[in-house]
Amino acid sequence: MTRTLCLLGDINLKGVAEPDAVFDLVRPRLADADLAFANLECCLFDDAASAGEQRGFYVPTRFASALKAAGLHAVGQANNVTIGREAVASSLAALDQAGIATIGAGLDATAAYRPLIIERDGLRYGILQRTAVYWPDGHEAELGKPGVAVIKAHTAYRPRLEQQAARTRPGVPPEVMTFADPASLAECSAAIAALRQQADIVIASFHWGYRAEVLSYQREFAHTAIAAGADLVFGHGPHMILPIELHAGRAIIYGCGNFSFQYAHDSALHDDWTGMLLRIPIRDGALQAIEIAFVTRNAESQTVPRPVADLPLERDRLIAASARLGARLQAEGELLRLQLKP
Repeated sequence: MTRTLCLLGDINLKGVAEPDAVFDLVRPRLADADLAFANLECCLFDDAASAGEQRGFYVPTRFASALKAAGLHAVGQANNVTIGREAVASSLAALDQAGIATIGAGLDATAAYRPLIIERDGLRYGILQRTAVYWPDGHEAELGKPGVAVIKAHTAYRPRLEQQAARTRPGVPPEVMTFADPASLAECSAAIAALRQQADIVIASFHWGYRAEVLSYQREFAHTAIAAGADLVFGHGPHMILPIELHAGRAIIYGCGNFSFQYAHDSALHDDWTGMLLRIPIRDGALQAIEIAFVTRNAESQTVPRPVADLPLERDRLIAASARLGARLQAEGELLRLQLKP
């Protein structure tokens, strides 16, 4: 028996007047999924003006029905725009009422850091989500306080002394270095190891990164997640496609790009993007492959599936960058495919 797991990138419905048709063109591709999971980068909150918080993305609670109709079973909310005490509570309640499971945010730290386990026909899917991109002033869930589950990393700057110019010319930019916070890395590892004991398929979902580069702290958390028992690492956040790595026989998707994203923080239209829709067949309790379709946005704010041949620049860049990380992507018809099992 072959099952199907679908993973989608960032969904932000800010700026959409009526969401009912947004997913019409991709709904058939999710219809047969045993589990469809996405990062939800907006809060479902009807009274955003009263939140006293300008850093979040807020859409009406009735939009939850459009997410359900799209075929989503679960969403992650550990990200930089799930913020505001009332907004977090409202979003969790609206999604629960719509029958969509949530992870990564909660009314307190216990709820936010709790993994999600969903059983389908005897197979248990376990998902853990954390965000490295969050606001330092009260955004992290704490004892008795709503917020998101986080991982922590640090930034350092190293002079490029191996370059002649750096030794002789003031003002040469340093190398930016990142590294995982040891305590946060240990917490994340322990949480995944515990989830491994409760689930048949374990997914570690991280909101992280900065633009197109895979940063050192991302690789640290990803490799640690796999060592702790994750079957797959699913990254999102930079709003662009990032490379895929094959590590210890398991896939790391560093950036899935957008699945539906209309407006950025500055209220500028965010329409020039390409994302990925990942379909992952599962047989005998193991991930068999990752099948990658591209998606873009049309003028009606709909998510549109696209053959990879239609976007050769994105296709070739992804193939080349992934090959450098040990993941050999093959074009098969309209898709790219990463084989995981013989």
